[in-house]
Amino acid sequence: MEIVDPVVGDYLLAHCTAPDEVLQELAVTTREATGRASTMQVSHDEGALLTMLTRLVNARFAVEVGTFTGYSSVCIARGLADDGRLLTCDISDEWTSVARRYWERAGVADRIELTLGPAIETLRALPDEPVIDIAFIDADKANYPAYYEEIVPRLRPGGLVVLDNVFLAGRVFDPAYQEEHHLAMRRLNDAIVGDERVEAVMLPVRDGVTLARKR
Repeated sequence: MEIVDPVVGDYLLAHCTAPDEVLQELAVTTREATGRASTMQVSHDEGALLTMLTRLVNARFAVEVGTFTGYSSVCIARGLADDGRLLTCDISDEWTSVARRYWERAGVADRIELTLGPAIETLRALPDEPVIDIAFIDADKANYPAYYEEIVPRLRPGGLVVLDNVFLAGRVFDPAYQEEHHLAMRRLNDAIVGDERVEAVMLPVRDGVTLARKR
């Protein structure tokens, strides 16, 4: 299912703040280096949204689950307060090596900490206190519920968790799709609606984005 019509998508991109040279080059490098996997990179309008949300919550500590080649990391890091830092998690040294180069080029490398390994372990190692201002989940979809449950208790009041790909290319709407990640995403989408710890809104941004704000 094509969630965003190409005509609408082009219009959206033409009417948000344009990406700078670093982000433009990173998008090209990602396509060249990762091929079909480059579709995992967030679109520019979603990246701009991440920067704006990070600024709006005046984030000093951000967490990202799923680094890929670093586009969303750059966007989040640019929205951090002056003394802010971003902890980002991934399992690929190859793809995150691209990210490291572009963090340097974007001038945000000093505020980003990359951990390689299972993200669930990294999240469980964080303090139990509500220390996270904003979190972005965009990794293996079957583990979204586990990531969400580790993050929400650690969000400060007013903090945000942003979940990408909550539509799974429209497959969450079709009960014919019964793979593990389809079931996990449907279960989490339903759970967030009834989660009294947060107030949430699901947006038809690209492949679906949910914003959940800690009460």
